[in-house]
Parts: sequence; C-alpha cells; structure tokens
Amino acid sequence: MKVLIIGAAGMIGRKLAERIAGDGALGGKAVERLVLVDVVEPKGPTGGIADVKTQAIDVSAAKATEPLIAERPDVVFHLAAIVSGEAEADFDKGYTINLDGTRDLFEAIRHEHARSGYTPRVVFASSIAVFGAPFADRVPEDFALTPLTSYGTQKAIGELLLADYTRRGFLDGVGLRLPTICVRPGAPNKAASGFFSNILREPMSGKEAVLPVADTVRHYFASPRAAVGFFLHAATMDTSRIGPRRNLNMPGLSATVADELEALRAVAGEGALALVKRVPDETIIRIVDGWAPDIEAKRARDLGFTVEDSFEEIVRAHIEDELGGSVRT
Repeated sequence: MKVLIIGAAGMIGRKLAERIAGDGALGGKAVERLVLVDVVEPKGPTGGIADVKTQAIDVSAAKATEPLIAERPDVVFHLAAIVSGEAEADFDKGYTINLDGTRDLFEAIRHEHARSGYTPRVVFASSIAVFGAPFADRVPEDFALTPLTSYGTQKAIGELLLADYTRRGFLDGVGLRLPTICVRPGAPNKAASGFFSNILREPMSGKEAVLPVADTVRHYFASPRAAVGFFLHAATMDTSRIGPRRNLNMPGLSATVADELEALRAVAGEGALALVKRVPDETIIRIVDGWAPDIEAKRARDLGFTVEDSFEEIVRAHIEDELGGSVRT
C-alpha cells in the first residue's frame, strides 16, 4: 500500500505519519511507501516502513501535486491549509491555498483516473467552521453550511468538490469536519482558536498564557490523539455505509472555557491556573462568537468514530503524549 500525506509538517500530519510509520500498516495492510509533503519539508518518522519520502512543495502552485498523484497512492490524506486567523487576514492567500490547492489536487486525481482508472481513498480535513451563527444549542446533522469566515467558506467549497468528485467516481472521498483540536503541542499559531490550547499548554509548562474571551464561551473540542484516530478510521472504513453525504461531523466534547480551566486546576494545580491572564481581544471574540457551541455527530459515531468524554481526559492525553507524563509548573 502507498500512502500520501499532504500537509505532513503540521501537527496532525506529523502525528498521523508517526502513527502509520510506527504501525507499519494501515487498516491491516502493510504500507510499503509513505510520502510526506508540505510547504516546508516534513521530518521523516521512524518505524517499520522502509520507503519514506519527504518533500517540500507549494500546493498553491499550478499542478504541484500531479507528480505525487502519478505514483497512484492508495490513500491520500489532504490536510494542507492555512489556519482560520491567517485566512481571514489574507484573503488572497486563503483562497489560493485552501481552495485552489484543493481543486488542483482533485483535478490531478481526476486526470490520473481518466488515464488508468485510478480511484484513491481521499480523506479531506474540513472544519466545523463551515457552520455559521445563529445556532441552536446543538447544531443538527442537517444544518445548512453558512460559514461566517473566509476559512469556513473555503472548507465548505472543498467539501462540495469532494462530494462531487466522489459522485463522479474519480475518487472515494471522506470529509472530516474537525472540532477545535486541543491541546495542540508546540508554539502558538495564527489560528483564531489557538488560545483554547494556549491556556492549557503554556501553564503546564510554567508559562503565562492570554485568555482573550469570557469563561462562559462554549466550544467543541477533540484531542490530537482523537484527531489521528479520525483520519485512520476514515482511511480504512467501509465507505458504502456513508452514502452521498460524504462530509461528516466528527464527534467532539462540548465544553466552556471554565471547564477547560477547571480541568487545568484539577490536573496541574492552582499555580498553573494563576498563569492564565485575561486580556479581551475584540477580533477573537467576534470570530469565536460565530462558531458552533455543540455539534450533533450521530452519523460519525454510528460509523465508528470516537472521542474523549471529558476535558480532563483531553488534558491528560496531552500530558502523556507531550510532557512525558508530568506537568512542569
């Protein structure tokens, strides 16, 4: 089996590559070749796959993905995107990468399909940002796609393309509407949702963090560990059970900022909690106010996708996976 990960230098892409390389297989089938690409060359993981290729490419460049698809990978994970805050700040860059790059990838697959009958499984990283306010307390499965950000709009268009290219038989697509992934390891990024991770990750490492919104803000979360599980399951599941609605709300945990802070206190103590500083940011507040507080995900759960049950579980997963099992406050 050949596997291609586009966006492999990002947090989820890196963890996904490490998991596949560590297992040496996907869905019980041995992976003989693993190709990892991003705008910067990804770091190759260690594991049981002898043939691992890493490469820097710009997915926004015309036909950049054609050579990758010419190798006919069995599974294509498409995670390449610029994040929500950056896509909102730079309109042209957002559409060039998040939309044009996605369309070019799907076109490369369509052209290879015409030449050889090639039909790969394509797992597309979408987002709950495809939904826009006003919301009910819980967004239903059939809620209209009415995004209120450029990033959400770009992802919604990508979803429609994925479904149409699947309908036409060019690829076998599964779109994953990801919750906000928390706690994200590493340095803060430009995502508008980044503070959800910052207010946990930084204090657990003895650093101050800024909280730009009210404690009452409610949002929808999953851990990086759960996100990797989403992609692995989407790559190996029986897609005949999905039907024509190829984009799925991933299961998540609906929680408030206060729930996050209580989990931080319970796991890391009052000293860590004291490192969270409240500094309101009207731009972030406006963006977050347009996001869904809770999402119905019965279809995905029925199809076998799973997630954490509490924020304390999410925090402890971060400690186990990133901090060697203990906090450093």
